[in-house]
Amino acid sequence: MIFTVLGGCGAWPAAGQACSGYVLEAEGFRILIDPGYATLPRLLERVRADEVDAVLVTHGHPDHCADLNPLLRARALADVPAPALPVYAPPGALDAVLALDRPRMLAGSFAAHDLRPGRPYEIGPFRLDVFDLPHHVPNAGLRLGAAGRAIAYTGDTGPSGDLAELAAGADLLVAEATYPERVPDEDARYLSSAADAGRTASSAGVARLLLTHLWPGTPPEPALAAAARAYDGELSVATAGTTVDLTGGINRP
Repeated sequence: MIFTVLGGCGAWPAAGQACSGYVLEAEGFRILIDPGYATLPRLLERVRADEVDAVLVTHGHPDHCADLNPLLRARALADVPAPALPVYAPPGALDAVLALDRPRMLAGSFAAHDLRPGRPYEIGPFRLDVFDLPHHVPNAGLRLGAAGRAIAYTGDTGPSGDLAELAAGADLLVAEATYPERVPDEDARYLSSAADAGRTASSAGVARLLLTHLWPGTPPEPALAAAARAYDGELSVATAGTTVDLTGGINRP
């Protein structure tokens, strides 16, 4: 199982970078997770649009889903349109991005599925478990497993007791870490710090921690230092081109 970072900026893409976007591959099946701003060009450097087998979106903020629109355009407007792409998201999360085009343009290009906690999903070779995590809008924490390996991804989240179950024993935890040390009071219920991510990773016993969604322009060193105070495992920041082989380690670009 291979996890590849397309981008990791929170809120908007800094110069030359992209917002949240990741590709998870196993047994020849490819899932695109959170196609945020500027992720599609990076995806297309690696694969064709019709080589994506499914899309998962944690929540409806555009830095996590805006590039679903051009991905669907690329599939629908090809000389030979691609089959309908399974797209999974919390109910209503994609209404705004899908409304960017008239319905007829994207008709048949996707098949929408609601993500709801409390039931497992089978997507290709993966088992997906969904967790309702607190954010400004409904947010789905994702745990994906295949071939005895597991990846946990928080989306954007504030403090939650469900994080322990989401991350328990995962081979990789991809954790939102918008701020290094402390989330401002007005957002403390809805976002996390790198220090929070380090504590979650340590208590859950994860093998690797990848910090993502840093505020644009934030240097990685303070975030890494904050997480490392609680977590002594393999640690990195999500930057475009970072890959994680679940049978190996984190490979930085």
